Amino acid sequence: MYLADSRSTKAATTKAASTGAGTGDADSAASRSTDPAAVPGIRPGRRAAAVPGTVLALGAVSLITDVSSEMVSAVLPLYVVAGLGLSPLGFGLLDGINNGVGALVRLVGGHAADAGRGRHKAVAAIGYGLSAACKPLLLLAHTLPLIGAVLAVDRTGKGLRTAPRDALISLSTAPEHRGRAFGVHRAMDTTGALLGPLVAFALLRLATDGYDAVFAVSACVAALGVLVLLLFVPGRAATAEPADGPRPALRDSLALLRLPALRRLTLAAVLLGLTTVSDSFLYLLLQRRLDLPAHLFPLLPLGTAAAFLLLAVPFGAAADRIGRRRLFLLGHLVLLAGYGLLLAPLHAWWTAPPVLLLHGSFYAATDGVLAAAASATVPAEQQGAGLALVGTGQALARFGCSLAFGAGWTLWGGRTVLAIAAAALAVAAGLAFLLVRTAETSRTAETPETSRTAETPETSRTAETPSTADSTGTTEEHPA
Repeated sequence: MYLADSRSTKAATTKAASTGAGTGDADSAASRSTDPAAVPGIRPGRRAAAVPGTVLALGAVSLITDVSSEMVSAVLPLYVVAGLGLSPLGFGLLDGINNGVGALVRLVGGHAADAGRGRHKAVAAIGYGLSAACKPLLLLAHTLPLIGAVLAVDRTGKGLRTAPRDALISLSTAPEHRGRAFGVHRAMDTTGALLGPLVAFALLRLATDGYDAVFAVSACVAALGVLVLLLFVPGRAATAEPADGPRPALRDSLALLRLPALRRLTLAAVLLGLTTVSDSFLYLLLQRRLDLPAHLFPLLPLGTAAAFLLLAVPFGAAADRIGRRRLFLLGHLVLLAGYGLLLAPLHAWWTAPPVLLLHGSFYAATDGVLAAAASATVPAEQQGAGLALVGTGQALARFGCSLAFGAGWTLWGGRTVLAIAAAALAVAAGLAFLLVRTAETSRTAETPETSRTAETPETSRTAETPSTADSTGTTEEHPA
């Protein structure tokens, strides 16, 4: 349904780049009317697929892997809090490890893939394999330090694979379709997130030792995901071409933050991540507020996953039209509405579905959309590092939020600390809007003559370098 006709056609060329800057309608007129010949690796006269086969193969890998990981994630909060008797602060530490450790190695994974000149699949395979290898160790971990160590290894694998995988998606897709491509991938990924809790729920109901059964089946499913990656994902992105010149050093990857568009996007993601409450805490709040039985707890993530699954593709396509950064900010306002509903003085069971619907809508409007927005701000040869910088900043911010929320819950209670987080999110959303607005204003102020300098002989070298459309309807030129 989402695959474009890839038969040879005579594509019409356009010159909308200079007239599309600063309009704010979508990524840019240049991005919407990209000539296939301008996309690296796509032969002239051949139409780019809106969602290439590489994206679908990676989506299948993510689907299978998420069945494995969400089986564990669905039961882990209850396992450590109710089963092992850990405090919310102790669980906050574990949940922080989930985000923090992966964030610390995400940049390493992105840089390694870029430096390897097309080794995105190899680096991603190492990450998937590492996560699969540590799953059986959960059968032996019954204390906080051991569980924390296993989660650290698992998140290390996730951190290594995320940026190379997203770089493969970006490099395989024409710029004007990246929002849709990431939406399709995230929809397939979320299908796994939807199936994982169902499998965990069934195992808890049917197996004598439910938790061990969940961990054992999770390990087998994770191994299947690695096998699918090795067999069906191409080794090189279809649009990726070997770059000339020396390989980028790690400092070159960090220097990408000098790009104004990437820097502002990273700052916005960090500000909002500092006030984004962990999924697990949200589900624990719902479970305690509604007094749900323990065996029903794994079903709570299903509401989030179902909304994410249904909305990921349409929201991704909408982001290509109205602007990716704009939709990213709107998604956090949706999350704020979910916090408000959870804080309302209502204790009926029917409050859970709308909260979970808003939670899933938040992810549909932000997860793949952020990756698509980041991919439009960095050169093709540094896609892995650029995506990793934004993801690392966001993940470290959420790590801090998990620790702070767990400590606040222990001291003041879950409802009070959620109210504080909601107020902080409102402030952070306002600051993030100013960051994006500043970027729009500064580029809109450019004169038409400035936007057409690429056509002059003096800037012919700049004209040969594809400019990248950002998600607010403007273009950001790659530095020489």
